[in-house]
Amino acid sequence: MCVGLPAKILTMKDGMAVVDAHGAKREISAELIDDLEPGDYVMVHAGIAIAKITEEEDD
Repeated sequence: MCVGLPAKILTMKDGMAVVDAHGAKREISAELIDDLEPGDYVMVHAGIAIAKITEEEDD
């Protein structure tokens, strides 16, 4: 079973992103997903963005 955590991208640089996951800020790899920008929401697993999601899916 894969447990993912929804998070909002705050900043992007060189394939890495700083995300906010319900108040906890973390740096993750965003290299697996194209066209991510600050403000986008992603599903994070093991420090890697594995899918782009909508804001509604964050709830």
